Amino acid sequence: MASSSMQKAASSSYSPPQWKYDVFLSFRGKDTRNNFTSHLYSNLEQRGIDVYMDDSGLERGKTIEPALWQAIEDSRFSIVVFSRDYASSSWCLDELVKIVQCMKEMGHTVLPVFYDVDPSEVADQTGDYKKAFIEHKEKHSGNLDKVKCWSDCLSTVANLSGWDVRNRYWDAGSY
Repeated sequence: MASSSMQKAASSSYSPPQWKYDVFLSFRGKDTRNNFTSHLYSNLEQRGIDVYMDDSGLERGKTIEPALWQAIEDSRFSIVVFSRDYASSSWCLDELVKIVQCMKEMGHTVLPVFYDVDPSEVADQTGDYKKAFIEHKEKHSGNLDKVKCWSDCLSTVANLSGWDVRNRYWDAGSY
């Protein structure tokens, strides 16, 4: 009798995570905000999927970084839209580190999309990604551990199963 009431108490105290958002979108604004990412956002929302996109989810007057970190933690999935200049943004890379941290610690699911960039270029940091990392190493020469962490996180996410949408006609309604 005691064990069954303990089991009932244990099972009634457990509640699955309550997500504020279904999806957090990580993207380089100047590359994809007004084309691919905005179409993706609209189509997900039209299907009843609650999406956090930085320009729509931030409360005016709030500090950006803590609000974004909280939005990542409050999301069940992250879609990372890798584009030509994604790696040139230390902001995007810091965001990616937080996404990978949530993936490892909270079971957060990460879905990469390769928009106009080869997945191997992201994973191996070649081409534009190599150029960006040369600049990061110069700019952050006093904190190369941070640059290494960015590189490791790029490789981790780029090696996940995702979508390659290079040189392809895509219909906004086909997501």
